[in-house]
Amino acid sequence: MRVHLPRLTAVDPTPGPFRHPAAAPHEPLRTFHPRGAGLGPVRQDALRRLFPELGFSVHDEDAPFPRTADGMLDPVAMFGRSAPLVLEIGPGMGEATVAMAAADPTRDVLAVEAHLPGVANLLKLLDEAGIGNVRVGHGDALDLVRRAIAPGALAEVRAFFPDPWPKVRHHKRRLVQPAHVALLRSRLVVGGVLHTATDWPDYAEQMAQVLSSDPGLEPAPGAGSGRPVTAFERKARAEGRTARDLVYRRVR
Repeated sequence: MRVHLPRLTAVDPTPGPFRHPAAAPHEPLRTFHPRGAGLGPVRQDALRRLFPELGFSVHDEDAPFPRTADGMLDPVAMFGRSAPLVLEIGPGMGEATVAMAAADPTRDVLAVEAHLPGVANLLKLLDEAGIGNVRVGHGDALDLVRRAIAPGALAEVRAFFPDPWPKVRHHKRRLVQPAHVALLRSRLVVGGVLHTATDWPDYAEQMAQVLSSDPGLEPAPGAGSGRPVTAFERKARAEGRTARDLVYRRVR
């Protein structure tokens, strides 16, 4: 399979098919801030060496990920085995992803990150730790779910510390809202888990309301994968914000 690497620049890390433009009026609103950041030589090297083997693009049709006959993502071809599949939305710099994958090698993880420095750093961490059960997607995870994740394909969905969009006028861009939750729930197997976390109290309350209102979910405290404390969460604690986890199970 021919794989197109992202073109690496210091200012705009997501050009061409890796760019995420503002959504057109008829397209879903983005749930993340498109932003640029420098990569540095170590992360650039990680992308060049590891993206062809462990990475994939959500949006680049010239570099497709493996698909089944019906056009859905093929995890068996991607990972080389049949195993419970986890989707992690927005792994950030990847610390928690690597720790959780190492602690549970019997499951495979799709970690989809919109920002290229996070993709590169996660690839570097996976290589250093010798982790083989993670594949790193670059792009919008919701786009991947809509277009290429089959209903009932996922054992777990993780969304740790999604963008809180703190301004009221931007709340419509938050990840955890009824339409997105219904979409993610539909991709879970019955009994599968949706595990979210945030350190913003008002977002936690909104999350709880939205998740509790979904007719196919019920609270399942303690059912999700153990979530390690990351540098991001330690910083939030130092600033006086405590993380809240909300874990729900698909019941129908």
